[in-house]
Amino acid sequence: MQVLITIVSLGVFCLLAEIFNLRKLLVPVTVIGLLAILGISLNLWAIDPSIDANYVSMIAVDKFSNAFSSLFIVLTIFLIAISGDFYKEHQSKISDFIAIKIFLLAGAVAMVSFTNLSMFFLGIEVLSISLYILAASKRLDIKSNEAGMKYFLLGSFASGIILFGICLIYGATGYFDITEIKDLSSGAGIPVWFPIGIVLMIIGMLFKIAAAPFHFWAPDVYEGSPSITTATMSTLAKVVAMATLYKILSGLTSSLMPTFEMVIVVVSILSMTIGNIMALRQDNVKRMLAFSGISHAGFMLMAILSLSTAAGTLLYYTAAYALAGIASFAVIIAVTRDKGNELTANFNGLGKTNPLLAAVLTASLLSMAGIPIFSGFFAKFMLFSDTIKSGYLYLVIVGVINSIISVGYYFKLILAMYTKEATAEKQAVPIVYYLVAVSAIVLNIAIGLYPSLVSHLLN
Repeated sequence: MQVLITIVSLGVFCLLAEIFNLRKLLVPVTVIGLLAILGISLNLWAIDPSIDANYVSMIAVDKFSNAFSSLFIVLTIFLIAISGDFYKEHQSKISDFIAIKIFLLAGAVAMVSFTNLSMFFLGIEVLSISLYILAASKRLDIKSNEAGMKYFLLGSFASGIILFGICLIYGATGYFDITEIKDLSSGAGIPVWFPIGIVLMIIGMLFKIAAAPFHFWAPDVYEGSPSITTATMSTLAKVVAMATLYKILSGLTSSLMPTFEMVIVVVSILSMTIGNIMALRQDNVKRMLAFSGISHAGFMLMAILSLSTAAGTLLYYTAAYALAGIASFAVIIAVTRDKGNELTANFNGLGKTNPLLAAVLTASLLSMAGIPIFSGFFAKFMLFSDTIKSGYLYLVIVGVINSIISVGYYFKLILAMYTKEATAEKQAVPIVYYLVAVSAIVLNIAIGLYPSLVSHLLN
């Protein structure tokens, strides 16, 4: 609860900063504040969890919530750091945009820390409403308006489905508290609408992570939204939703029924296959990464098949994927900031005009493809190992085939950077993009070289 209260206080400060005309100090002060909050979150590992005993009926301080909250804070630090330059032409609104991102982080922390379904729903709504606003934040751009409207309408339906599922679970058990619900779910005589409620919550969360067949919104919303909002959706929002889905299923049920497991297997295969095949056809980099994200959602869903043991693996995979995503989007925003579109042609010859940015983008794409020495390789290796232990060898075979397919569209962008002639002169890039891109990819490589730094945190 300390972390959540501090994040909300920082968000309120961002709003008040506008009143006192502190726009120039806003980004550095917010980053310093987030670093302090990260310190608080990490410090909670060494503190007796009973320190938050007063809030245990709503929020839990445990290894799972601390680890994922710390990851979310790190990702938000990177996103806020880029925001200063990205919103430089909207100085009168910069405090609003940064405050919304901070409140989005508060919703994310609530989603992975809840012990009560009402707190979970509050968190998901805070996060979702923040993303609806950010997606439509380019008021004079018709694509941004379209993205915001599509995301709002479909996201509202998904939230309604989740809420209906929560109502059915409450009707079946009489509790919102997940510990009480889990105790009752393992007993005999549980009403039929309890599994129906679980199914509805899963469907709503599958929409939030953009898993097939609930993925149709993602490419258009990713393409139409401002690039920094797309980066937020692709990295922070996706890993929040995946961690929350894992927490819901492990918190509400002792083990998945075989029927549920088969549904997860089918959705995983569909997401990987559709995401990769459609990504091969894209010429817009943001759409390509949207379909790439859909395929990664399919990989992440494998963790649910090892519900009691895969928390550490899921943390490692989400960290590896999100850090590579942040690094790639930092480069994409830097390269296309004055271009008006995000077509692959904008990256032609980047290896000659800006070798550092080209190297970072190449490394992040190789990590997403699962190439050693990057953490993306070890993330997939650990996930496949857990899935084989669960008895789903054929799913791993499909996953390996899809990993090979993904190399095709990642290398299309890499080849454009190194084999084609540049179509424009080298442009000056603010140093903040270099700092964020290099920092993110260095962290990615570091956890690739030392996987136990992350994977053993939840063991």
